[in-house]
Amino acid sequence: MNHWPILKSYTGEHLARVALPVGGIGTGTVSFCGCGAWRHWEIANRPAKGFTPVGQGRAGPFFALRTARPDAAPVTRLLEGPLPAGEWEGAEGAPLPNAGLPRFRDCTFHTAYPLAQLELADPEVPLRVTVETFNPLIPGDSENSGLPVAFIRVRLHNPTRNPVRAAVAGTLPNFIGTDGFAVERDEFRGNLLPAGAKGGRNTFAQADGLRGIKLASDGVPPDHAAWGTLALATTAKRGVTHRTAWAEFGWSDALLEFWDDFAADGRIGERTAQTETPNASLAVTTEVPPGAERSIEFVLAWHFPNRKNWGEETATVGNHYCTRFADAWAAAAFAARHRQRLERTTVAFVRSIVETDLPAEVREAALCNLSTLRSQTCFRTADGRFFGWEGCFDRKGSCHGSCTHVWNYEHATALLFSDLARSMRETEFSDYMLNAEGRMSFRVALPLQPGTSIPHAAADGQMGCLVKLHREWRLSGDTAWLRRLWPHARRALEFAWRPGGWDADQDGVMEGCQHNTMDVEYFGPNPQMASWYLAALRAAAAMARAVGEPDFADRCESLYSRGRAWTDARLFNGEYYEHHIRPVSDWSHVHEGLAVGMGSKNPADPDFQLGAGCLIDQLAGQVNAHFERLGHLLDPAHERAALQAVLKHNRRRDFHGHFNHMRSYVLGAETAVLMASYPRGRRPARPFPYYTEVMTGFEYCLAVQLVQEGRLSDGLQVVRDIRTRYDGRKRNPFDEAECGHHYARALASWGLIPACTGFHYSALDGLLAFAAPNQRVRWPWAAAGAWGTVEIRPLRRRARIVLTVQHGRLHVRRLELGDRGILTLPRAKTLAAGRDHAFEIPLHA
Repeated sequence: MNHWPILKSYTGEHLARVALPVGGIGTGTVSFCGCGAWRHWEIANRPAKGFTPVGQGRAGPFFALRTARPDAAPVTRLLEGPLPAGEWEGAEGAPLPNAGLPRFRDCTFHTAYPLAQLELADPEVPLRVTVETFNPLIPGDSENSGLPVAFIRVRLHNPTRNPVRAAVAGTLPNFIGTDGFAVERDEFRGNLLPAGAKGGRNTFAQADGLRGIKLASDGVPPDHAAWGTLALATTAKRGVTHRTAWAEFGWSDALLEFWDDFAADGRIGERTAQTETPNASLAVTTEVPPGAERSIEFVLAWHFPNRKNWGEETATVGNHYCTRFADAWAAAAFAARHRQRLERTTVAFVRSIVETDLPAEVREAALCNLSTLRSQTCFRTADGRFFGWEGCFDRKGSCHGSCTHVWNYEHATALLFSDLARSMRETEFSDYMLNAEGRMSFRVALPLQPGTSIPHAAADGQMGCLVKLHREWRLSGDTAWLRRLWPHARRALEFAWRPGGWDADQDGVMEGCQHNTMDVEYFGPNPQMASWYLAALRAAAAMARAVGEPDFADRCESLYSRGRAWTDARLFNGEYYEHHIRPVSDWSHVHEGLAVGMGSKNPADPDFQLGAGCLIDQLAGQVNAHFERLGHLLDPAHERAALQAVLKHNRRRDFHGHFNHMRSYVLGAETAVLMASYPRGRRPARPFPYYTEVMTGFEYCLAVQLVQEGRLSDGLQVVRDIRTRYDGRKRNPFDEAECGHHYARALASWGLIPACTGFHYSALDGLLAFAAPNQRVRWPWAAAGAWGTVEIRPLRRRARIVLTVQHGRLHVRRLELGDRGILTLPRAKTLAAGRDHAFEIPLHA
């Protein structure tokens, strides 16, 4: 029955934590869980972990199946497998809604994000059943990757010799006004329950090729963040029955009456009720002949237009997707009308990753973490601009403002959705985040207004934004765009040279007070800031030459050379790079806006320093520099030694004896790489706060650099260690947490793909490059709004390349295979989608 690609399958106890977010970029999501439950309804403009709406009969959202055959009694089951053992106990038994409904005995969850397939089996059910769900994910097409819908298809296969009458029913409570955050107390039990739903109104509709229920509210204020509309619809043309409400009964008998009605003949009759949260139900009947298969398709859609400014409720910034559709029904109708194309293209993208020669752990890490782009971590305001939290707490966003030093690490947005990445650069290099002297706020305020963002800069964040500006310029080839932003970019770099600043003496070394991604200020030169600064200087030099400022480019190159020499000579200790702590006598020696207040209170004797520690990402800026072809920022031998030191001293295979006074992302017998270690002693009494922690985004940064430096097996081992921890039993494979769920830094995992394949594209000169493999390979690639696969077949003295463009187009003038072959075309060639483009490249030894 499987027609979608499968990357990973979960069974048994490994289903317990699986929760795949279904939704578009900037729309919010609902999670399809390992057992088949629909939970974590995070569609009303805020995170809502654990929130499952409950309506009449204390029922939550569900789908159910009824089967009937001539030789046996009808069977009715929830389209879910067994509840995980951890959900069996509560003050009144199993605490979650729908727990007592009949279920399938066995289930297997197959996935290759964003595709999910739940196979259900039960000896009493005469059909083989698969529930499929997805939301379109199409790189280069942020609009169709930002639809507020969940496509749901129930596939019914009849392996018997007799026809089977079947019916599938879906139920959705009208919870408009409830977002999982506002609560009220149940005085009888003392529990806090979700609150806010009021005046729910459901109406049946038959239009736009759909039949279904429109869910609205007449009681929730139309400017409330949780006001909006929902829709539950089917594409079925016949056999459709519905309810706009369930019957009004005491206790939970509304559920009893619904179940009895559906179980009787697979059809449901209309009911009326006076309730704030009426349940909407839709049922579709069909007959499945012997040996045949039938599918029943549903569309779940939502439309919540009133996103507030970083959740503060003081101003509405809106949602881009809501400017495209009048309401949830309109979104459902659009999605259903284009479903075949959207599904076909999404599946093609997933196949381009799954069905290649990439290592399995790379495919898994890269695809699963793309779910973060669709979570409440990310959103698009009504004007289309893209923003991100750092992550999501259970009920609120975590750390607002598209934090520059966190978003430095991720590689997915630029390579898959270049328009969204460019949007971020346009916000950063503008008066919204940059003041007159060049200080870039590392957190942007909303609504966008000059001078309203926090008046603090992060050294790594600001320098990293310059490197990312170079990236967006390279991928787009749009030098006119760069020219528009360049005055702001130059000012941002020159800010480092101001008195009391990061590099006040302009020697290419950051000695000043440096707020950074460890949420403290480092005092004195250190490798982490050095790598970002040196990368920014190289990037700025290239950009300055492109816009006609050779003198400034020369100045940047001079600073880079001096800074590189000093860092290698002074910070490298023979094994790795250290931090030299240089206190200042008082805050008057620190430029305004460089100390955030989260670090040391005494600059003369600062706490929270790295010092002699071996830091996991001491060369973080080098990863981006390699992708930009800016070269080794420091001595390559030193860099390789530092990577070896991190593996030697920071990687632990057991954490039973590990002391960690902060957050615990690794426990017991798990294997991971620590943020820092002190193999040579001299640990500060109070080092930077996270030094005993483990965070996957930093581990991916390490893994990517290991691969870039030719240490593939070591890099893959780091990735395997991470994904073993996110195995569905202990943690959700689609939610790598740091300061909150779905943490943006973990999107660094996408960088594993270009690191493993050597993929590089520059629209500036039409360069397309891959590594030179020793055997025939098939790899994915994605950049500049285009994506596809490449097949490379090394021959005796040449290599045959077949580049398949599945979406978008690339403009190519030159092809490279590592350092073994170059092919320069007579003129630039446009490689269009829907074709295979073959080339032969001469190889040298």
